[in-house]
Amino acid sequence: MELHSLKDSFDRVAKKRKVSYSKTHEVTDLIVQEISKAIKVMQSSTLEYQSELAELKKKLQEVSPLNQLEGAQKELNIALIKYPKALEKVFNPDISKAYRNIEFDSPIVNQIIASHFYRQGLFEVGNCFITEAQDAEAAVAMRSLFQELYQMLEAMKSRNLEPALKWAAANSNKLKENGSDLQLRIHHLQFVKILQKGSRDEALKYARTNFASFAGNHMAEIQKLMGCLLYSDRLHESPYAHLLSPTNWDTVTNELTRQFCNLLGQSYESPLSATIAAGIQGLPPLLKFMTVMVGKKHEWQSMNQLPVPVELDKEFQFHSVFVCPVTKEQSTDDNPPMLMSCGHVLCKQSINKMSKNGSKTFKCPYCPTDIDSTQCRQLIF
Repeated sequence: MELHSLKDSFDRVAKKRKVSYSKTHEVTDLIVQEISKAIKVMQSSTLEYQSELAELKKKLQEVSPLNQLEGAQKELNIALIKYPKALEKVFNPDISKAYRNIEFDSPIVNQIIASHFYRQGLFEVGNCFITEAQDAEAAVAMRSLFQELYQMLEAMKSRNLEPALKWAAANSNKLKENGSDLQLRIHHLQFVKILQKGSRDEALKYARTNFASFAGNHMAEIQKLMGCLLYSDRLHESPYAHLLSPTNWDTVTNELTRQFCNLLGQSYESPLSATIAAGIQGLPPLLKFMTVMVGKKHEWQSMNQLPVPVELDKEFQFHSVFVCPVTKEQSTDDNPPMLMSCGHVLCKQSINKMSKNGSKTFKCPYCPTDIDSTQCRQLIF
């Protein structure tokens, strides 16, 4: 990957700078030492200073600071000259040539940006943005969605689980439908918190009140928590010391955020962050393509699909994409994937073309099966 070569270039610059820095300090220390010696001799001597200064000049010439520094500084300068060129090669300063004149739905874009601010807890920034965008109605809806979440998260930072417990209790049925054990995890943290205070009786009472409904599916975890009662006064030295780790709070915080967004029909990751990250990955091949096709920009503007394959990481693959093996084109709503009787899949237009619009059978491109187009059915990914 190109960024690896850029990192190597940066590492070379850093290494050369370190060598130059060390050499400069070494030579400077030698010069200071010789000058200090000369000053001491002159202070203790009744002779004229000319002879001592001549001796100092001779010793400094022997140290030869310029010659010692020249080599290291020259190598550093060469590395510094090459690095900006490497930067410019990887980070193309002009990305406008990969831009297409597409009309955006401004209210949707504004909502995505404001939503990103609210997700980060930057409510004042989000309010300011949405006010300037003159879309106050959307601001009220999005702000109210995430304010409750951040009230719970802020409370958890101070080890207050009450808001999270109330929310989990109110949404317990939905959490169960999603297969989440978030409610038990929050009770888990509260139980350990009570036990840390040394109140074994209070912790046992809390367990009896809140763990019973989870016994059917989480007995092993509950039994482990009950074992903690034996070490209430020295839990940090017990076999259950890992339950005191702050990472347990981080894990529950992340799960709370994920489930909160899930119940709201929102993605866990910010759509704006995902879009920008995907764009960073997809931009280099598009820029290369436009460099080659610099004289044919009109063709790029009129295309309905990307002109070159753009490989994105799995984290950005939200929907299945089918490419017809006959036409090598992606399926669309007008040209959907069709499952044939043999089990292979082609796009509808390919099947229509090979069957003469359903007037005859044809052989599957992958196997010798005769296909009747009327028996093909549409696939929905």
